[in-house]
Amino acid sequence: MIAWSEVGPRETMRDAVIGAGAAPGLERNCIDEIIVGRFACREFSSVAVARRTVEQILDVARFAPSGANIQPWHVYALAGAAKDEVSASLLRAHEDARNEHTSEYKYYARDLPDPYLDRRQEFGRLFYGSLGIAQTDAEARSRQTAKNYAFFGAPVGLIVTIDRRLEVGSWLDLGMFIQNVMLAAAGRGLQSCPQETFAKYHKVLRSLLSIPAEQMVVCGISIGHAKDPTTGRLMPRADAEAFASFKGFEN
Repeated sequence: MIAWSEVGPRETMRDAVIGAGAAPGLERNCIDEIIVGRFACREFSSVAVARRTVEQILDVARFAPSGANIQPWHVYALAGAAKDEVSASLLRAHEDARNEHTSEYKYYARDLPDPYLDRRQEFGRLFYGSLGIAQTDAEARSRQTAKNYAFFGAPVGLIVTIDRRLEVGSWLDLGMFIQNVMLAAAGRGLQSCPQETFAKYHKVLRSLLSIPAEQMVVCGISIGHAKDPTTGRLMPRADAEAFASFKGFEN
């Protein structure tokens, strides 16, 4: 198995995972290509994405597994002037009153144990380092965060919500739905970026999009064409042997 020490951080994982160096008998297929080719795109081109394409993406994503077929997801799809209005309001809130807003759920544990803390710290070093931003430069980091609320220049933005009356199992369903959205986009030559930070400004979004009280804002998703299609995955991922245990296999 190829470890991350052998693959550059900006290099695509296609060849490392399913290419010529793959284990005997492991065939390359289009689903593998789509999964390993997806990355969190943070710089999109202005090329438009048709409403019909977004409808097709959501129409495919709805087949995500869902316990008891509850289908807990709801999506607000934005483009054009509607997206610009949402972006402007979020940017104002971020600039003028960011300390007055907070998400309705916790994304990270208060005290992350290892190896998760190490991975989060590595993310900070790699991500901000790639942008030339010192981790101690709070203002520069805030300016980078603000780009989220412009959907990183993407022509399409989704706001994803879940009914707050549901339990954690439905969040599992929702996560699989969100992954389906991103993979369906990638299968159409698009890239995406899931963005939890939209949850922080749920009050702003609730007013603008008439989100009912029982719906909790979970995240946003930016969708469009990557400005630089040669950009690869920046973040390393642990090999399967680091998180999986195998028993009872013949080989």
